[in-house]
Amino acid sequence: MYDCIVIGGGPAGLAAASAAWEQGLRKILLAERDVELGGILNQCIHNGFGLHYFKEELTGPEYAARFAEKLRETGVEVRMDTMVLDLKGAPGRREVHMVSRDKGYCIEEARSVILAMGCRERTRGAISIPGTRPAGVFTAGAAQRYVNMEGWLPGERIVILGSGDIGLIMARRLTLEGAKVLACVELMPYSGGLTRNIVQCLQDYNIPLYLSHTVTEIRGKDRVEQVVVSQVDGRRNPIPGTEMVFDCDTLLLSVGLIPENELSRQAGAEMDPRTNGPRVAENMESISLSGVFACGNVAHVHDLVDFVTEESLRAGAAAAHYVQSQGWESADGEGPVLPVQPGPGVSYVLPQAVRPAEMDKTCTLSFRVSQVFGPCKIILKAGEAQIASFPRERLAPGEMERIPLPKVLLERAQAQSVSVSVEEVSAQ
Repeated sequence: MYDCIVIGGGPAGLAAASAAWEQGLRKILLAERDVELGGILNQCIHNGFGLHYFKEELTGPEYAARFAEKLRETGVEVRMDTMVLDLKGAPGRREVHMVSRDKGYCIEEARSVILAMGCRERTRGAISIPGTRPAGVFTAGAAQRYVNMEGWLPGERIVILGSGDIGLIMARRLTLEGAKVLACVELMPYSGGLTRNIVQCLQDYNIPLYLSHTVTEIRGKDRVEQVVVSQVDGRRNPIPGTEMVFDCDTLLLSVGLIPENELSRQAGAEMDPRTNGPRVAENMESISLSGVFACGNVAHVHDLVDFVTEESLRAGAAAAHYVQSQGWESADGEGPVLPVQPGPGVSYVLPQAVRPAEMDKTCTLSFRVSQVFGPCKIILKAGEAQIASFPRERLAPGEMERIPLPKVLLERAQAQSVSVSVEEVSAQ
């Protein structure tokens, strides 16, 4: 029996496995379905990674390589080209069903499990764009792999739907490769990506960004020939008479990421409809599955890999503590479990619960706002009592925010719940 099985060998899985080893676990298995470690980082050849964690600017493969090398210095068992199919069992004896070419179908048992499967892209079928079904419609991540790893250019005249970070980065990448990016089209009245990517990937290359617009038709027989873009109203419905027709051969979709949680649902994890990930406590342990931890994009979609690493290190250390303290024997824990809820102006908060008795001095709350805010303040409440306020000059849904939740304030307020909200501050 393993002390811990980590599912996924991307940045989250690598950090979690390393932390579990450093905290004393010696029988650890990491299962990865690809043929190399690193996950999505292997195709992210642009820089900007590692500024928070390593205090230097790295490319995606460089960032992944540092953790892969760190893992090779440990005794963690790594199985590549291995697909995990199911997660069953009871606390303290979880059964992980997996299949690989080398070992065939096998069932491994573990005291704890860390879910680090990452996320996948939303496709054309998920957003129901009308029109014909020609070749030339790709997700932005698929196009990124074609260009950066396979050496293929997906098209020459390109329109991008959605302004997520991958789409913005691919606008720059394709321009540098000689393609013509005609426009980036965004349904919402604000961009879904980081401000730095809007500046460096669109504005620096004079690529127009059409906010409150969407693709309303795809035209073409064998290959995309045209896309029709329309302005939308406040209810996101196309406005007749605002159509623009772009002659292009490729449409890239950057319309959101979905945490890869089929395993979590099969295992019976309680899910959060806002994050599409498991509901977790302050140490990233599933609220409903004792000894099962979730970290990285499987819990909620991140902007920066540095924050994925920080969160996953916490999950790995917590899994080690769970095994060493035989946490399955007291699965209910000690003390109250306080729900953490999003208030006005906030779309979700993670973790979804905190246990003051289990907390360190502070717990980091991660959240996204539901709209663009100018000067504002983040309000942290314990029950009905305000316990902290954090001023901000600007908040946007495309950028994840993080604030500390001090344990001493929770104990002082004797709270029954915790909430995070945002209030605009009027100009003086």
